Amino acid sequence: MLLTNVALVLPDRTVARGTLHVAGGVIADIEEADGPPSPVTVMPGFVDLHGDMIEVEVEPRPGVDFPMPVALSALDTRLAAAGVTTAFAAVSYSRGATQGRPRSLTHTDTLIRAMHAARDTARVDHRIHARFDITNTEAIASLEGLLADGLIDLVSVMDHTPGQGQYRDIERHIALRAAGRGIPLAEARATVQADIDAATPEADVLDNLRTVSALCRQHSIPLASHDDDTVEKAAFVAQLGAVISEFPVTREAAEAAVAEGLMTAMGAPNAMRGESYSGNLSARDTHDAGMLHILASDYHPHAILPAIRALASADPGGVAAAVQLATANPARAVGLGDRGRIAVGARADLVLVDSRDRVVMTLRGGEVIYTDGSIDPRQTDSSHQR
Repeated sequence: MLLTNVALVLPDRTVARGTLHVAGGVIADIEEADGPPSPVTVMPGFVDLHGDMIEVEVEPRPGVDFPMPVALSALDTRLAAAGVTTAFAAVSYSRGATQGRPRSLTHTDTLIRAMHAARDTARVDHRIHARFDITNTEAIASLEGLLADGLIDLVSVMDHTPGQGQYRDIERHIALRAAGRGIPLAEARATVQADIDAATPEADVLDNLRTVSALCRQHSIPLASHDDDTVEKAAFVAQLGAVISEFPVTREAAEAAVAEGLMTAMGAPNAMRGESYSGNLSARDTHDAGMLHILASDYHPHAILPAIRALASADPGGVAAAVQLATANPARAVGLGDRGRIAVGARADLVLVDSRDRVVMTLRGGEVIYTDGSIDPRQTDSSHQR
């Protein structure tokens, strides 16, 4: 495939008119072009380390279970249309979840195994991100088995006990729970207090953290920490071997994580909107302070491209630097050195964007996995749009 007279977002700059040669699934050559510029910009395919969508696709309504091939196909299409070529499906182990239902031990184990079995038929490169509630001691054996079977690609550890982490603002958490469940504030307050009363002892939490981090080291799986809210927590997870601080809650925690050498990851919806829906740290503020390394879809993959645009205007490196937040940086964080950049020899995972910032085509390994029909993949000059 030959893409010519397109804007190319390279690792360090944007070339207004370039030609990209793709052969054998990789980028074979990059040249300057001298023809009339097209309205198409070519970026590396997005590498999404944290997407919470597969659980919703599997159970789109409470108690309505979809077969994995149907659920994965729906998610696959949605991701490809958003320019995502590598996607880490975040699947949760949550303490207290009803057995057999989403985020319970049995349901999560089954979901991961089913997704792994089905992903060879998908267009996007789907990988598994195990979100592990560190208070869920009984689920460690399940995680260990999945790691031993080679089914996990990334592990993140979190504690959703109210009063710290993501839910450090108790009153806001109560209000969000009341709204989300459609219950009175008094009832929400009582359920939150029950969660606090049933909290796992701190000594057990620390033991679980050490056990899970040791398992990740044993199986060479990258470890992320989720919702760091204090300097001490960021320093502790760094000592355990974490390489990513996902969704740091406070500026102090983000600063500490960066000082410890961790890469920070925040949600594209947060960056696009300019604020966290839960009232925590703003991705834009974190980026402006030079402390944001990775953008993740979180719960909406189509937020990635507008988030890049929102951050590019304030980034000293412009579009090229902002694009790295969703491409080269996440790929590097998890050891995927073959993708995430437009460079000779890199995998031809690419997203083509038109002048209205719409994804018009996505390629994985040089193969078209999504097109809106405005560009003919047989047409070598992408300045010719329908």
